[in-house]
Amino acid sequence: MNAPSPKETIEGATPATRSTASFRLINANSYDEWKKAAMAQDERMGGAKWRKTDKSTLYDYDVIRRRLDEVNGIRATGDAHRLLFYLNEGIHGNMGGMGNPALYNRSRFGTKDLITDYINALSDALKQVADAPETEVSSTEKLEFFRRASHCFGRSALMLSGAGALGPFHLGVVKALSEQGLLPDVISGASAGSMIAAFVGTHSNDELSRLFDPKALVDVFDAFSESSRQASIGSRMSIDHVRDVVAGLIPDMTFEEAFEATGRKINISVSPREFHQRSRLLNAITSPNVYIREAVLASCAIPGIFPAVTLAAKNRLGQRQPYVATRKWVDGSMTDDMPVLRLTRLYGVNHFISSQTNPMVLWALRDHHQNDNLITRSMAIYQSAVKEFYKATYPMAMSFVGNVYPLNVMTRMMYGLATQDYTADINILPRRKFWNPSKLLSVLSEAETRYLISEGEAATWPKIEMIRNCTLISRTLDQILEPMEQQASQGALHQQAPAV
Repeated sequence: MNAPSPKETIEGATPATRSTASFRLINANSYDEWKKAAMAQDERMGGAKWRKTDKSTLYDYDVIRRRLDEVNGIRATGDAHRLLFYLNEGIHGNMGGMGNPALYNRSRFGTKDLITDYINALSDALKQVADAPETEVSSTEKLEFFRRASHCFGRSALMLSGAGALGPFHLGVVKALSEQGLLPDVISGASAGSMIAAFVGTHSNDELSRLFDPKALVDVFDAFSESSRQASIGSRMSIDHVRDVVAGLIPDMTFEEAFEATGRKINISVSPREFHQRSRLLNAITSPNVYIREAVLASCAIPGIFPAVTLAAKNRLGQRQPYVATRKWVDGSMTDDMPVLRLTRLYGVNHFISSQTNPMVLWALRDHHQNDNLITRSMAIYQSAVKEFYKATYPMAMSFVGNVYPLNVMTRMMYGLATQDYTADINILPRRKFWNPSKLLSVLSEAETRYLISEGEAATWPKIEMIRNCTLISRTLDQILEPMEQQASQGALHQQAPAV
């Protein structure tokens, strides 16, 4: 992978050319170290003062200040009904423009204290209503409100892109989010991203905590069979090696079994090998009895490199059998690297976090939310124009090759790659955009694996506070609603039980 030395900085400059604070920021080994260095730099560069000052042209600070004073005042009265009425007026994630990504670019750590205080106050207000005694607010009224609030506010999803041999980067992202309690329950993965999504979605929180130990994390990607142990470092991955890794990472269970075991809603994108078929997003809703291992192998089946895969499912007798036996499936990132529309429809997701390291497009990606200037805006306009050109010419291209296999499939995939959206509301991108092409499908050394995991963590840390703020309300609603739903379900079953 030609990983740079740990002493290299983001732009390639030596530590001697940078301030001590910047050097510590870039070379932090944990989120706590990064946070300390970021706050020190903010103190020195004015970011801390900016956070403490309400005023900014980037959002309506007067509205947020007024709303904060109102909710705190109502909470102080202890009147749960009045608080419920206030919350019923609307809980909006972008009230007064406070969700503007540019508000997280003015300081290294976090955003305006006013915004953070307001979001925390709303979360506390929701908990106060949930804790109100039955004599004041009935369980039925609470359940109705929190169901409606959760539906209206929506939730977040983490999307893991195709990655080739860069897959351990996703593991670093997941590790950083999990350690902060910010890992969304809805996770999608395509190609190598599907392997990490499946790994996370088939292990409990306690298991992940143990597996996220630095030594255990590298062992996760160690050899799992005699053939993979004998694989030469730097050689191209074989399908046998991929199968071994999948078998070592992922328990042999169906999507439904994984959801019941972990509560995570994992989704795996697969593309059809046949020309007239449509891509699919496999999960516990659309394909509950499909085995996850075969889904991952299909999503990782890069055309021309790895063979297409027939999916497998568990029948009513608990036996393994082909799932849609007449069809085979290939690399999910070819057509649905970031399945935004499907996740929105299935789970009510309206906020997306992407871990994006697809080597096919990574070199051209920029986080426009992070670097909002004339150059990035111009690039965004250019890329949008190119994408629209491909969309417009696709019907004409297919009219020439529509009946010529495999040229029709290859053309469809090429246009699919060119017209997809590869960024989200919050984008976690590697600090390096260019990688040695000859290594993108190769067997990694332990040092390369460690480097990619640490890169995933380091790329996530600057986004942590934005993710924390943007997801706090939905996480609070889920924490409140889940036990309420269980209690309501148990009550309904008790009422239906026949008298003895």
